[in-house]
Amino acid sequence: MPGTLYSIEVQPKIPPALQRLEELANNLLYSWDRQVRGMFFRLDRELWERVGHNPKLFLRRIDQRKLEEAAEDPAYMQDYAKVISTFDAYLKAKSGKNVRKHINSQSDLISYSCAEFGLHESMPIYSGGLGILAGDHCKAASDMGLPFVAVGMLYRQGYFIQQIDSHGNQLAQYNPSRFQDLPVQPVLDDRGKPLTVHIQVPGREIELKIWMAKVGHNNLYLLDSDLASNQEEDRRITYQLYGGDSTNRLLQEMVLGIGGVRAKRMLGLEPTVWHINEGHAAFQVLERCRERVASGLSFGAALEAVAANTVFTTHTPVPAGHDIFDHRLIEFYFADYVKELGISMEQFLGLGSSPVNSHGFNMTALALRGSRFHNGVSRIHGQVASEMERYIWPQIEPAENPIRHVTNGVHVPTFLANEWVNMFDLQFGGGWRTELLNPEFWKRTWDIPYHSFWSVRQSLKAKMLEAVHERSVEQQRRNGISESQIRRLTRYIKPRKTDILTIGFARRFATYKRATLIFSDRQRLSRLLNDPEKPVVLIFAGKAHPSDHPGQEFIRQIHHFAHDPEFEGRIVLLEDYDMALARKLVTGVDVWLNNPAYPLEASGTSGQKAGINGVLNLSVLDGWWDEGYNGVNGWAITPHGPQFSPDFRDREEANELMDVLENEVVPLYYERDGHGFSVEWIEKSKNAMETLIPAFNAQRMVMDYLRDFYSPAIRHGQLLWNDDFQLARELADWKQRVRECWHQVKAERCDQPMDTLFRDDTFEVKILVDLAGLSPADVSVDCLVGTVDREGQFERHSCFQLQHENTTDDGKSVFALSVTLAESGKQCYKLRLYPYHSALGQRFEVGAMIWL
Repeated sequence: MPGTLYSIEVQPKIPPALQRLEELANNLLYSWDRQVRGMFFRLDRELWERVGHNPKLFLRRIDQRKLEEAAEDPAYMQDYAKVISTFDAYLKAKSGKNVRKHINSQSDLISYSCAEFGLHESMPIYSGGLGILAGDHCKAASDMGLPFVAVGMLYRQGYFIQQIDSHGNQLAQYNPSRFQDLPVQPVLDDRGKPLTVHIQVPGREIELKIWMAKVGHNNLYLLDSDLASNQEEDRRITYQLYGGDSTNRLLQEMVLGIGGVRAKRMLGLEPTVWHINEGHAAFQVLERCRERVASGLSFGAALEAVAANTVFTTHTPVPAGHDIFDHRLIEFYFADYVKELGISMEQFLGLGSSPVNSHGFNMTALALRGSRFHNGVSRIHGQVASEMERYIWPQIEPAENPIRHVTNGVHVPTFLANEWVNMFDLQFGGGWRTELLNPEFWKRTWDIPYHSFWSVRQSLKAKMLEAVHERSVEQQRRNGISESQIRRLTRYIKPRKTDILTIGFARRFATYKRATLIFSDRQRLSRLLNDPEKPVVLIFAGKAHPSDHPGQEFIRQIHHFAHDPEFEGRIVLLEDYDMALARKLVTGVDVWLNNPAYPLEASGTSGQKAGINGVLNLSVLDGWWDEGYNGVNGWAITPHGPQFSPDFRDREEANELMDVLENEVVPLYYERDGHGFSVEWIEKSKNAMETLIPAFNAQRMVMDYLRDFYSPAIRHGQLLWNDDFQLARELADWKQRVRECWHQVKAERCDQPMDTLFRDDTFEVKILVDLAGLSPADVSVDCLVGTVDREGQFERHSCFQLQHENTTDDGKSVFALSVTLAESGKQCYKLRLYPYHSALGQRFEVGAMIWL
């Protein structure tokens, strides 16, 4: 039909009795409160799906009659009143005593900056694990009543929408968001005009609009450069998540770091601890230094003051994963900014120097130098990061440098299935929600009757299969697959097929995650999947970065296996993996498969989401699973480290994976013993829930940050900021003196080392130190006592500090130790000397040490 097709959205009028639905739609509390979401989808389930679970858009498009009918429906109105009452009570709740023990809710404020936030599929400003983790951090901070504010960027285009065509090719589509559809509001000034801040680049200013999203108790502020006042190239800065070339990425990080600080100042916020979540926001260190230099501090003192209350979390397990910008780009965009810092361009570039790229400015290096509290995101990753970033503290052994770890956790209210919520309410009462930090409480999972436990698992599996079947059919029809072939491809993923063992693999298709490892032995896999007595189905989902061609090749390979007549119906590949599909898969499959190449899994959280729902993990012992696995709550694949060739490692680990599946997983699942279910399988599943819920939830993670990072950072910041930054000035001057003198410091034994003594004898050590201009008070001398293990490695048992005894005529200092050793037997000891000042945030933060 000829002519232009116009569209118009006729919005309903919300009945007065339901007016607060709009308030519910504008607080991302709905992303983790199913009762709130229920108020919407009950009105029109089909529309709820059509608008992508977006409450704000839903309210603009729902039929007026349905709202009016709901307002007259006693049952709906009763539930509505209950939801509103719970919502109000949540927002009024104060922080608990565990929180108040570590932070003052009235005077302290935690700032949290990240390039992406994955809160809900209706708010597409995230790409994957980093964003989901940041979203869970915000949610847990709200649940705990932390004084907390987050800052990010508001993208028109979040991560791409994925389609997989009939040849297995990944097609990336970008659908720009309309901000009026998102749960965000522009921040307004006193005159009702949008609040903006500016950053300066050569020849122009870039204006940034500040938007706000409510996340439970707390605010998430998002910066937007897509304004008419900006040049076209600047409007594109925040248009796409991780979009554009290296210049645009640099500008994005200037917006997030520099603009983020200015936005907080414009909003009147004064954080007492600043958390940089990954290096994208590291320029905030420089902006905060610029403020202090403008108030009269030297750059060195400003950096000490700023770093004192800054926390930095790195998520990167490989050197290539860091954001590094060419020096010429930095010199161009920061030429004027450097002058405001009062340092040379050479000094400025030194803040981002690293061995990875001598001509690049490394954002991780800047974040480490601009913070005093640093962590990786699992125990293994903390060790990997300590080794990888050891250049920051060159003379310190990685095991003792300041990088520690906080293992990631997942937000239980978001990812725990509603069926389990109802079961816990029935079995434990509503108080279980306050017991997430109490491992003892979760032993009560064993009180759930076995048949009830299995019933919940089967119900979740049926719902998952229904969603997977629907998605798969839609995907195949779009690709022109015949109906008869669609029936073959989907015959084992129907809701009534809950008796088939179903294994899920869903995550970003990065090559190190080895999505195709299970296909290493085709014949063996065929026997496993096609066993008529004990069949198995594999479900895959995930996106490869548009520029990651090897990752996209993995998708093609799995697609070809899925359409191979030998595997038809046994292997399913789903497109467009997002938070909604993730919630179905992590709650509904029987086994969650993860086989990264060790030690490249920084943490991984999808397995945690599965585990808290009673899904059993089968994973390489890397990331979080190395800490979570206890021998009976899932299965482990022993990793081969980087000392082995990739081919050998992949072959051995693929064999072990198939061994575990054939000999342990499949037989256990089908060991029914007349019960209709496997008793031992349920016991493993209960063990998983008992151990993983309290250990790997986001409240535990945030409490670790609060106790071990935020609280010490607040105290250290106060120490250096007191008395007009007196200690910050002193510490900066002291470090400068140490840097000038340290290369000339020399130390030697000035006694005869003892090789034998009796238990009650005194152990004595003396060393002579040429301090090269430093004073004895500027250093610490340690004697480490321990033993040597069978591999010849020294194991320290105790540490004694040598005291300054006297100064010789030629100006050298004598340090001595006289102590009785408590242990008898063969012992060893080491001596070391390092600079020390009582105002240091970390004992070895200077990075200098001499071993004798």
